[in-house]
Amino acid sequence: MKPHINDNIAFPIPAQQRPKLSGMEFYTKTLGAPKLVVAPMVDQSELAWRLLCRRHGAQLCYTPMYHSNIFIQDIKYRQQALQSCPEDRPLIIQFCGNDPDIILEAALLAQDHCDAIDINLGCPQAIAKRGHYGSFLQDEWELLHNIVSTLHTKLLVPVTCKIRVFDDVDKTIRYAKMLESAGCAMLTVHGRTREQKGPLTGLADWNIIRIVRENISIPMFANGNILSMEDIDRCIEATNANGVMTAEGNLHNPCFFERVVPLTWDVASEYIDLVEQYPCPVSYIRGHLFKLFHHLMNLKTNSEIREALAVANKPNEFRDVIKTLEDKFLPFHLGDKVYSDEPCSYDTEFRTEEISFNLTLPPWLCQPYIRLEPNEHKRIQAEKFRKAIDPATVKREFFDSDGNKISRKLSKKLKRLNRRPLQRTATTKRDRNLELCSIDLINPVGLKCVFKLCKICCRDKCYTENIDCVGHKFLIEKRRAFKENNSKTELPNCA
Repeated sequence: MKPHINDNIAFPIPAQQRPKLSGMEFYTKTLGAPKLVVAPMVDQSELAWRLLCRRHGAQLCYTPMYHSNIFIQDIKYRQQALQSCPEDRPLIIQFCGNDPDIILEAALLAQDHCDAIDINLGCPQAIAKRGHYGSFLQDEWELLHNIVSTLHTKLLVPVTCKIRVFDDVDKTIRYAKMLESAGCAMLTVHGRTREQKGPLTGLADWNIIRIVRENISIPMFANGNILSMEDIDRCIEATNANGVMTAEGNLHNPCFFERVVPLTWDVASEYIDLVEQYPCPVSYIRGHLFKLFHHLMNLKTNSEIREALAVANKPNEFRDVIKTLEDKFLPFHLGDKVYSDEPCSYDTEFRTEEISFNLTLPPWLCQPYIRLEPNEHKRIQAEKFRKAIDPATVKREFFDSDGNKISRKLSKKLKRLNRRPLQRTATTKRDRNLELCSIDLINPVGLKCVFKLCKICCRDKCYTENIDCVGHKFLIEKRRAFKENNSKTELPNCA
């Protein structure tokens, strides 16, 4: 069933018509006491993927993290974020931000389309540091208390939070209790610190999750180390959490809540069916398929298939890649051919040694990607650095489609353009006009300026002589409207 087309939003139910519950009552009656939860994943937990996961056992899904400020200002961004359908419930929409009023404004726009609003306090990425949100707010308790209490007081749906732990257990406990006292109705605790990310991720600490669970009364999800079916029961037993939330484990096998290990091409085909029904950006599709086919794509013999997936842009092109893999590996799965583990060349841009993953399951079955331990990653990085400074090291060479030797930078650019054929290429790119403005003789002339001036001089001319410049968008109507809305501002008379 396709979503009802009303700003791409499916049958929103006004929050006024739903009772606002809290604590365990909210967890059991509103959410249905879920234990199997799909995490909020940027560019990865879109509607099509959520519906795929719900078909295979997920009991609660989160949207990707949305920037509250952009959500308010950009209608297209908001419409895409709120795309849903009746089957997409219960649903929690997650926002990031650092201003209580802005997050509240965004949440008010979203509350009719979800069962709760979640605040992201766990993102450890560099973009969160630059934007000052996520885990980079975890030391500003007064601000966080204000954000949570504001949403708790003024929203008609509950507010929840997702956090990371501190190295200090006592501080983590006080942190969780502070959020609970501010009005947080449910908490998700990721058992890693802010510094545990990327190749230094390491293992999540289930013990500290258990201690937090013992010190708060609101429902709580455990997050971290959920990669296989067995991890679900182990985590709930070890932490006493109400449920488990998974991100990476879900991306590699969206069916593992059902405790099955499906064929990668079956899951991929089912996902493409949903994408055709509920469209999403091509980058989301490509990202999901690379995760599902992770172990197959790292086989040396599949390099051409990997390139085909990298440049695919349409559902039928993705289906061709899926069919190619199925035709190649189905005989092995059926036992018509004998398969032996093939060494994989992984991260070929940085490492050249061959690695055997020694997978328990054959690579055409959905299974998790196990990261290297941080110490092992550091050892490999040190070895890579040693080889880089060794004059005897033979550096990797790059070639274009005609076999001409090119730089690594140009090689990456050509691959990027190949993936996006509609993107402006180097041959069609316009050369920058280096002609200087005739008035100030410093700044370059605007490319589209009617008067062949720089932006500053053009603005002065338009405002002084009361004329328009379409190129710089200095228009009389805009100035008149601005003057009416800002009566205290002195502007040239707009006749």
